[in-house]
Amino acid sequence: MIVVTGATGNVGRSLVRVLAESGVRVRATSRGIAAADVPRGVERLPADLADAASLRPVLDGAEALFLQNGGASAHLIDPRKILDAAEAGGVRRVVLLSSQGVATRPESASHGQLGRGIEDAVRESGLECTVLRPGGFASNTYAWAELVRTERTVAAPFGDVGLPVVDPDDIAEVAAAALRESGHAGQTYELTGPAPVTPRQQAEAIGAALGEPVRFVELTRAGARERMLHFLPEPVADTTLDILGEPTPAEQRVSPDVERVLGRPARSYAAWARRNAEAFR
Repeated sequence: MIVVTGATGNVGRSLVRVLAESGVRVRATSRGIAAADVPRGVERLPADLADAASLRPVLDGAEALFLQNGGASAHLIDPRKILDAAEAGGVRRVVLLSSQGVATRPESASHGQLGRGIEDAVRESGLECTVLRPGGFASNTYAWAELVRTERTVAAPFGDVGLPVVDPDDIAEVAAAALRESGHAGQTYELTGPAPVTPRQQAEAIGAALGEPVRFVELTRAGARERMLHFLPEPVADTTLDILGEPTPAEQRVSPDVERVLGRPARSYAAWARRNAEAFR
């Protein structure tokens, strides 16, 4: 039995599907998980990472755990309590979805320090563990979907700064391998796409997927920050803008780890856009 936390998210949803298709018993969990969120035959139980006690029935009888790091709510979770509950339930293998920022922005409370604390807890738990550190997600561009649908326009800052964004399905497949197979214990995998891609190129890729042009409008940093503050705390917005506008060499580097684990190249942003074109129609 493999437990997948964050099972309704971009990575968790794909991971549940990949594991179920491989014939593995899966138990999916998130706060508001519903029958429509999981494939037929997958067990679902609601639980909250911020409430470790709610995870006990979810973890009972499990052998492996995919632990999402809490995302925007990471500051609310106690990883040691979660890991204690996992061990008590029978879990022996943990795959943690962390963030590239742990290594590239160690001084940042939101991107580095918090994530490092969760990683340390997993490594010190005594359980077999694998840490995944993805860079930016291709699916972050769903934020453009409404404007693309209504005006065939993408508005974003730093139009010509490229980052090797990663397809969440690639993250899910690497996680599935680490959960099912031996040989991944103690590894930290940095997960990126196959090449840097700029926001302007992403807009072009969406247009190609739709079969009609998508205009790119470059926002100022201040304008982008104003928009971000509607859904992100100030420190998170500011660090995110630093990454998007002045990435470090490590954040622009293409990692070989997706190909090393899966035996195939990482998927491109253009491939992600073609597969998800319906969201932008």
